[in-house]
Amino acid sequence: MTMAISAPDTLRAQFAGSILAPADAGFDDARRVHNGMIDRRPALVARCHGTADVQAAVRFAREHGLEIAVRGGGHNVAGHAVCDGGLMIDLSSMRGVHVDARARRAWAQGGATWGDYNRETQLHGLASTGGVVSSTGVGGLTLGGGLGWLMGKHGMAVDNLRAVELVTAAGEVVRASADEHPDLFWAVRGGGGNFGVATWLEFELHPVGPTVVAGLVAHPFAAARDVLRFYRDFTSKLPDELTVFAGLLHAPDGSGTKLAAILTCHAGGLESGAAAVAPIKSFGTPVMDVIGPMPYTAVNTMVDGGFPKGALNYWKSNFLTALPDAAFETMIEHFATAPSPMSGLLLEHFHGAATRVGTTETAFPHRTVGYNFLAVGEWMDAADTKANVTWTRQAYDAMAPHFGHGRYVNYLNAEEVGDGGTVEAAFGPNCKRLREVKRRYDPDNVFHLNQNVKP
Repeated sequence: MTMAISAPDTLRAQFAGSILAPADAGFDDARRVHNGMIDRRPALVARCHGTADVQAAVRFAREHGLEIAVRGGGHNVAGHAVCDGGLMIDLSSMRGVHVDARARRAWAQGGATWGDYNRETQLHGLASTGGVVSSTGVGGLTLGGGLGWLMGKHGMAVDNLRAVELVTAAGEVVRASADEHPDLFWAVRGGGGNFGVATWLEFELHPVGPTVVAGLVAHPFAAARDVLRFYRDFTSKLPDELTVFAGLLHAPDGSGTKLAAILTCHAGGLESGAAAVAPIKSFGTPVMDVIGPMPYTAVNTMVDGGFPKGALNYWKSNFLTALPDAAFETMIEHFATAPSPMSGLLLEHFHGAATRVGTTETAFPHRTVGYNFLAVGEWMDAADTKANVTWTRQAYDAMAPHFGHGRYVNYLNAEEVGDGGTVEAAFGPNCKRLREVKRRYDPDNVFHLNQNVKP
């Protein structure tokens, strides 16, 4: 679209950050998000320095009829952070994190990453449940629920959230908490970016680290059947402190070597952590075992190398009702044909504190003990897109007989976010109440580039 030069100049005049148009240096870099499959060109990028800039950008977009996309960490696989022809509100310069160690509270700006957050909170040996990739945005992950290494002990990221400052569709700045706008606070804890731009998020902190027992063991792919069965049996009885994921993955050296891996983090003391992970370390004959004491900040970077910015990603996921042997056979069969040495099939275990919250207590409804299955298609060459998308879909479809009814909202891909049935599965019994809150705070569906709840 074209826009009279006076329009962006009007925004620039009231803006502390920078406004980038397509002809400006840095525009192409600013519009790129983590997923290399996403190639969209907004009319303007508003690189905000603070809440006042966000408010100005929202009001400007409303006045000029521009579609709004909001970028925090830019990790969302569906590419919601950027739009074609509209205004991209870029929070990536808003990365401040403030910690009150005595009150055990942390405040993070809307563009902060989990790497930023953990670096500051770990100065005090404190943490909240956060993402497993350090460059993931605090805001986006949290608003969608937020699974992470501490969820068995301290719940999902939303369970640690205590307040959010939002710029609403009307351009107003509001604080949502248990005492202020409680309906909105309920909705943002799992309802995604449907209700406004999150400019500050306040979290409760817990004593964690700075050293914990964590890491990864990898077994030959030939042992995958036994590894997955061990994982099922081991996760049937876990202490809250121990979170354990498993997957069929490729070696990180790019060789294409296929592996069966178990990843874990213990949120308690070193002695109890060593005892908790002992069965993982003593099982089978791994080709790699790097489970041991490590900085908690390092735990949150141990899979970063597998998700480089610019790689092309296509994901599909669903919650499983159980882990029968037939599901393992399906995973093994399809992983054997993976066309990319970056792809994988993952199992994420939900237990403990994350499952002791009522289904309707927050907008995030998935509170059943069990597993989330995630098929990650990831590759570097656009010429390989068809083969990798096809493989991911086939692996996902083959697992369908074992699926339950839930979908993790943060993993929905670009095709699925516009599917009403898929969104219903993501929000479950909370859909009706979410629509009511949406009508109250965004009746025109201004914020629709998300896992959209239509008002």
